[in-house]
Amino acid sequence: MGYWRRLVVLLVCIPINASMAQTPDVFRVEYMLLPRNDSGAKLSRIKLVANVPIKVGDSSIVVVGSEYNRLSYDLQRDDIAINQEGLNYFHVVDINIGYVRRYGKDWRLIGVLTPRLASTLTNPLENGDFSINATIGGFRDRPYLDKPTRLVLGIAYNSAVALRVPLPVVYFEKRFSPNWSYIIGVPKTGMKYHFKEKHIIQTEFILDGYFVNLQNSTALPDATFASSISSSAAVVTLGYSYNITKEMSFYGFFGHTIFQLGVLRDEERNDIFTLNDDSSFYMRAGFRIGL
Repeated sequence: MGYWRRLVVLLVCIPINASMAQTPDVFRVEYMLLPRNDSGAKLSRIKLVANVPIKVGDSSIVVVGSEYNRLSYDLQRDDIAINQEGLNYFHVVDINIGYVRRYGKDWRLIGVLTPRLASTLTNPLENGDFSINATIGGFRDRPYLDKPTRLVLGIAYNSAVALRVPLPVVYFEKRFSPNWSYIIGVPKTGMKYHFKEKHIIQTEFILDGYFVNLQNSTALPDATFASSISSSAAVVTLGYSYNITKEMSFYGFFGHTIFQLGVLRDEERNDIFTLNDDSSFYMRAGFRIGL
């Protein structure tokens, strides 16, 4: 795998918490589908998010919540001589503990600690199922400007990836005209067209992926064993959002992956077997309530 793909795999495995880059979710339900591609791989995901903001004093908020992702991986390839049992369903559970403190007129300081369970859950829980993720940074919001802006600067750390070093988080959003705004950042970059009061059409370039422990190690043809699986994708989408209220919306996106890579990894998290390296169509729809 080339250097740039390794970098993308690393980035998508670092969870950039929603509260760092946009209005935090109080509730979200979402379905994502990557239909079967030329590698014979089909991937779907159900996401559930619930967070409770708790006001502490006049300038601080504590956010406590959870996010659950259930991934269904269906691989139909006769040329792969491995036992695919145990590679069908993956579960990722995050417990979010966040602290937001107002600093001055525009800035908020943010810290998010996220214990994570990522496992096939075919056996009782084990050490490899757990990891700790952390994000700290600053959030500047200027909605009162003629051209409103939103800026996030921070650092994210994920103990599950092979390169265990903090990575920078940069996110910038600007409403540069009454109808247009753009977003530059990781894992999402895009543009929005705001027409009428409740309707938004937007394009996105996003990075998406997961890293999951395999409780039952998978034997490979060369007599090695895979102990984890990771998937990464770079996606270009076009979508529509209907805002029922300022905080509540339905949305749907359709697009195509620029690349998609699913690999099995050994105990040192080195990729040792490629399951899926072909692009595919991409669909995502859901409902969210934000703060």
